Amino acid sequence: MCGICGELRFDGGQPSPVALSKMMESLAPRGPDGTGVVLHDNTAFGHCRLKIIDLSEKARQPMEDPELGLTICFNGCIYNYPELRVELEEKGYRFFSTGDTEVILKAWHAWGEKCVERFHGMFAFVLHERDTGRIVMARDRFGIKPLYLSETPSTLRFSSSLPALVAGGGVDTSVDRIALHHYMTFHAIVPPPRTILNGVKKLPPATIRVIEPDGTKRDRVYWDPPYERDPALTSLTSEEWRDRVLEALRLAVKRRMVADVPVGVLLSGGVDSSLIVGLLAEAGQTGLMTFSVGFEEAHGEKGDEFVYSDMIAERFGTNHHQIFVPSSDLMDALPGTFQAMSEPMVSYDNVGFYLLSKEVSKHIKVVQSGQGADEVFGGYHWYPPLMHSNDVVGDYADVFFDRSHARLKEQLAPEWHTEEDVSRALVARHLTRPGADTPVDAALRLDSSVMLVDDPVKRVDNMTMAWGLEARVPFLDHELVELAARIPPEEKLKGGGKGVLKDAARQVIPSEVIDRTKGYFPVPQLKYVAGPYLDMVRDALSSKAARERGLFRQEYLDTLYAAPADHITPLRGSALWQVGLLELWLQTHGI
Repeated sequence: MCGICGELRFDGGQPSPVALSKMMESLAPRGPDGTGVVLHDNTAFGHCRLKIIDLSEKARQPMEDPELGLTICFNGCIYNYPELRVELEEKGYRFFSTGDTEVILKAWHAWGEKCVERFHGMFAFVLHERDTGRIVMARDRFGIKPLYLSETPSTLRFSSSLPALVAGGGVDTSVDRIALHHYMTFHAIVPPPRTILNGVKKLPPATIRVIEPDGTKRDRVYWDPPYERDPALTSLTSEEWRDRVLEALRLAVKRRMVADVPVGVLLSGGVDSSLIVGLLAEAGQTGLMTFSVGFEEAHGEKGDEFVYSDMIAERFGTNHHQIFVPSSDLMDALPGTFQAMSEPMVSYDNVGFYLLSKEVSKHIKVVQSGQGADEVFGGYHWYPPLMHSNDVVGDYADVFFDRSHARLKEQLAPEWHTEEDVSRALVARHLTRPGADTPVDAALRLDSSVMLVDDPVKRVDNMTMAWGLEARVPFLDHELVELAARIPPEEKLKGGGKGVLKDAARQVIPSEVIDRTKGYFPVPQLKYVAGPYLDMVRDALSSKAARERGLFRQEYLDTLYAAPADHITPLRGSALWQVGLLELWLQTHGI
């Protein structure tokens, strides 16, 4: 787990060592255990290392294999690297290290583009072929590991974070009008290849890109599971689906224990993280460290779920750490949280994960986390209304979008309007493409392949890596997700959502955790923007930078200031926090 960056030149020029140095300085928190640089002619790679597998210097990066003529910088973890190594050794490949990075090099040489289909894990890597000058970029199936790009006709820079590219200089930092529409409409989600800035793009998940020496490129999407019923599985009973899910999840959790350092769990007290703890205990894991975070109440809304996380910790005998964050600490942590965001992310969870990761990183380097279960197994409230939908696009927009296209035009300044409802059009393309049997299947596919990537997954990566902490997400094991995509929606939505997963969980954890009302990561002070939080947001939106940017109509902002708690989006977010967070993020990164 690390930070990667680099520069490629297509005009015969030399990459900029100054830009590379500035990018690496920005990425330093992601990799506090070592740095490395490799420069060859028109190619420069930089790497900041977090030592998780093969702690020796033999595994340092960027890694070069002179025999094969390959250089790589890699961020992530290939969980099945030991098995792949054996297979490659049987083919005659010789290894100089014991980690997963070198396995990627040999796998590329042996299998070419098909190698990514063999990887179980999370990864973003850039690889250079000495003899052809070709560059290869790849990102894992769910975009768990980020890869941002900034291009000119003669230069391509890449990085694990958007702010690192901005730090390197020469980036068009104007706001992308279409991305702004997505941010304000699609619950702050800006799908690839766009980001909120015109000059920065991102490689889509499940994509491998090959770039020739002259800069021409081609992309291949290597994973797109069908959300359709398999005729061979139509006779399966609820119990058989339950058992298959439990077995697949056992394997997913086991895979994510591969490390040369201890692995802990972020324990919220919900079904998902509790089930991970239970499965690890079932597998004989002892001395497991677990971590929970909670906040002060606000407007009568409770700010923690300690009663459930404590229950699980006691039941399975974990070494549990309970972290309570007073309001004063929350305010102090917000600048660092904004700094850690690669893109503006509106969810209140961000500061929670940021503070939790800060504490966890004092004890451990790797954790498992429960993100993805709701998107994979149908845990959200907007899925049941789609069961009998005759207008999946309209019905999805009604329950998920923060505002309509018409309402957004009343809130944005006229120069930022788009003629077309670009967010609805984007969602429509995903929801109506072939490969999904029902409206619920289409929505689950959209949320798993788009929403999940640029909301929960990005949030966890950014906030954990800000403290040099690696987070692994077993619910996004691709074989588990392929299984879930085949399960009939009725099995997922029963019991208030995640029915088949809850059935599996009952075999492992207490029913009190499973049958309670669904919880969220509560940070009530940010939901009901008041007091110092209101002052902070109003100051940012009233600043010279914000006025010159001119994104929002002043009358809309005045309405929000007057009664922040009255303007809550359909997904329980604060409209004022959404617009304020965008401006605070832009200012934090000097944009």
